[in-house]
Amino acid sequence: MKNLGTDQTAVPAGHDGRTRHAVARLLLEQGPITAASVAEQLSLSPTAVRRHIDALVADGEAVSRDAPRKGQRGRGRPAKLFLLTEQGRARFGHAYDDLAVAALRFLAEQGGEEAVRAFARRRVSSLVDQHRAAIVAQPDAAERAKALAVALTREGYAASARHVGTGEQLCQHLCPVAHVAAEFPQLCETETAAFADLLGTHVQRLATIARGDAVCTTHIPNTPRTTVGEADNRASDGGEPA
Repeated sequence: MKNLGTDQTAVPAGHDGRTRHAVARLLLEQGPITAASVAEQLSLSPTAVRRHIDALVADGEAVSRDAPRKGQRGRGRPAKLFLLTEQGRARFGHAYDDLAVAALRFLAEQGGEEAVRAFARRRVSSLVDQHRAAIVAQPDAAERAKALAVALTREGYAASARHVGTGEQLCQHLCPVAHVAAEFPQLCETETAAFADLLGTHVQRLATIARGDAVCTTHIPNTPRTTVGEADNRASDGGEPA
């Protein structure tokens, strides 16, 4: 019998996040798989593994199915096999990120900087255009920021907006393309420009997950929406253009 906790490759049971990730990785790589097999391979107790698997199931990241019976049908419930759902596989998105980085490198080699920017503009347009009407209909910068946060959350960015000082602060707590944007900052730059267009005012990106920050943070000043003509007039008067 394996001595639990003595294996140097064992995952420390006290680190719940790390252990759950290890459990999820086994479901990804070997699923459908039994909880007993996961426990044996990670040198964890069956009870601990079931706790993590139950949490993955509750979060929609894993599902179970009955294991096929071998031989004659016996008594009792069939063993359960577990595997990740599409949502659970999203934990391990870097393989897709690596493919995206390789594709953008090829695009840059073939078409140059402008080709990458054109791709970035197309991507952010497909992301925000479907929410444009709901955002621009809001009466002021604060409400537009909140509407943009709702839209981004629906697109997987877990965003929020709050009032800070002289403006609003838009925070994106998740970034599905952070790994790619770390090499191709054009993705962040075009996203910022799209936000300015949607909100009707200039914005300032203060932090990005792609640069190693914990959250993507954008400052949105509480200035009234302006037209191009009004912005030109302000600039000619020495004011700051919107």
